[in-house]
Amino acid sequence: MTDGYREPGREIILVTGASKGIGQAICRELAHRDSYTVINYYSDKSGAEKTLAMVRKAGGMGELYPFDVRDGEAVERSIEDIVSRLGSIDILINNAGVIADGLFMMMSPQSWHTVIDTSLNGFYNLTRPVIETMVRRKKGSVVSISSASSMMANRGQANYSAAKAGLNAASRSLAAEVARLGIRVNVVAPGLINTEMVKDAPVKEIKNMIPMARLGTPEEVASVVRFLCSDDSSYITGQVISVNGGMF
Repeated sequence: MTDGYREPGREIILVTGASKGIGQAICRELAHRDSYTVINYYSDKSGAEKTLAMVRKAGGMGELYPFDVRDGEAVERSIEDIVSRLGSIDILINNAGVIADGLFMMMSPQSWHTVIDTSLNGFYNLTRPVIETMVRRKKGSVVSISSASSMMANRGQANYSAAKAGLNAASRSLAAEVARLGIRVNVVAPGLINTEMVKDAPVKEIKNMIPMARLGTPEEVASVVRFLCSDDSSYITGQVISVNGGMF
């Protein structure tokens, strides 16, 4: 499903894991009359279609583009196709992520590798070829979605914490490499956000951990992402910005 070839001057945005939750909210927040959003998903096509409808309602244009961020070869082919058809990728949002919680001493290799491969290796698979195109144009912004778990201990999330902490560190290093080339790289680290990922969590107990005494919303995360992608943040790079209700 596509809106066709983009008009000259349109801002090209690629958002991974955009079929629901924070990814869906980011697509809606970034949509405007001069934007064209490539909405990536892995299996939830109906959710991605809802995201595209939201983008159109907000005044933007876009298309659906399924691929698995863990598959480096498929990702590289996808990036080549997107750039050849649309001309560029101006903004990359690395949002795709999964959880597979469990105590470390009982964690299976599959649970470890699935989380690492999605959040951390997925960042590499997407960002490396996209950054290459941005360097040629000396322009671009990359924002990756991390987690409060990357900066605080959380039982049962050794795999998730490792993946997101690695994402933070890799983003800082990349930001230092490309800052003089007109490219900014930042991270947003949400706390407990009201999405499907916390649907089975003990919400009442969780709220007692948060100074604001409530869960955040996907829209509150998306608004920070929008700021980091805008000219209002033109002197901000290499940062990890927490959106967590004051948890620490």
